[in-house]
Amino acid sequence: MDLVFLGHSSFRLHSAGMVVITDPFPESLGLRIDQRPAAVVTVSNTHPNHSAAATVSGSPKVFRAPGEYEYNGIVVRGVMTSLPPGVPHRQRNVAYTIEMDGISVCHLGDLALPLTTRQVDELKPVDVALVPAGGHCAISLDQVYQTIQDLDPRIVIPMHYAHGQTGVTLDGPDAFIRRMGQDELQPQPRLPVTTGNLPADLRVNLLSPPRS
Repeated sequence: MDLVFLGHSSFRLHSAGMVVITDPFPESLGLRIDQRPAAVVTVSNTHPNHSAAATVSGSPKVFRAPGEYEYNGIVVRGVMTSLPPGVPHRQRNVAYTIEMDGISVCHLGDLALPLTTRQVDELKPVDVALVPAGGHCAISLDQVYQTIQDLDPRIVIPMHYAHGQTGVTLDGPDAFIRRMGQDELQPQPRLPVTTGNLPADLRVNLLSPPRS
């Protein structure tokens, strides 16, 4: 499987000719839209910056709700996460574990509260965790760190942080990288992951989004 960061909370997962796009964003966000077709799209929440499925070509199957799904060999498990008191249900967030080519990738979406024990159990096992790292509307860095410990992935990749000219109020990835015990990370344009190259110990990778 190849993972490419498209920007904000959007990734392109590619394996054996099948493509999954997570949380596609609109052109108005100021980032370049990926024009390649996809088979599956996952949408974690209804915010326009996470739910622009119409921008994805190829007539993909779109998953927007909790449940377990299978489409052309791609297995998707969606788990509803908790909302802070007073936040309306329409602002719900769904975390997904996507299984392709023997690899499980967990996309946490706009996680507002730490995962419960039951939610962790429903999402596991997790090989690669895509975690919100920019704060503000998502969980704090300490909570992100604890969530990573709970999910016990082999690889962690930050998302939903400030980059480019999106105009979205988020922090950059540096504080997250330090919280994970790293001095600095060299951004990579893509990350190939196979069952044979998963690290024995937790590894943090920073993927560079394409230029707008």
